[in-house]
Amino acid sequence: MSTDSLLSLLQFTDALFPAGAYAHSFGLEFCVQAGTVRDAADVEAFLWAHLEGMCAPTDALVSLCASRAGRLQDFDGCVALDERLDAIKVACESRNASRQMGRQVLRVLVHTSTDSFAVRFGGAITSDLTLGHHAVCFGIAGAILNWPEEALASSYLYAASSALVGAALRLLPLGQLGGQKILAAARPRIAKLAADLQGKDERDLWSFAPAQEIAAMKHANLEARLFRS
Repeated sequence: MSTDSLLSLLQFTDALFPAGAYAHSFGLEFCVQAGTVRDAADVEAFLWAHLEGMCAPTDALVSLCASRAGRLQDFDGCVALDERLDAIKVACESRNASRQMGRQVLRVLVHTSTDSFAVRFGGAITSDLTLGHHAVCFGIAGAILNWPEEALASSYLYAASSALVGAALRLLPLGQLGGQKILAAARPRIAKLAADLQGKDERDLWSFAPAQEIAAMKHANLEARLFRS
């Protein structure tokens, strides 16, 4: 992996990147208000369920498939992945969050590169010809910026973990050190999940996190909300 590719990957997964992940809790806020997530151990369990049951076998795998399609300039393949991911995401708030974050990724990619495929896919999103889910757009960025597959998957999963822990820090009195301990404990699991995704394709997509999907649906009915999802 070249230094430039590494730096671009760090840029697209950095907390300062304007994807809007900071505005979403992906159902965690409802669980905190409901009292089912109360401390660091609960947050760690929520994070692991999110990674193992949803983020890795669905979003991270889609990002790998989109990266492969992007390298082949397979526009229709990326659109098909977009449609399939939209169908898999049961909760409306989760779908909307994914679309919003993806559009931001493509917007930055189009304005920081001269790649014609990025411009074409970004135009399709703007014209509502495709949905622009985050995992698809992240994968396209990976194709254009030459991110190796395992690095792409690992970074996607870490960024998702960091976003969830960041939400937990605003919802619970965990402290910054507590948040870093959760992320440190997640690293071996993230590495294994990323390694397990290698060689898989869209036929291996699945998602099973019913409790978190229900929490995401109920989030809209909270009387007071800090997050959008």
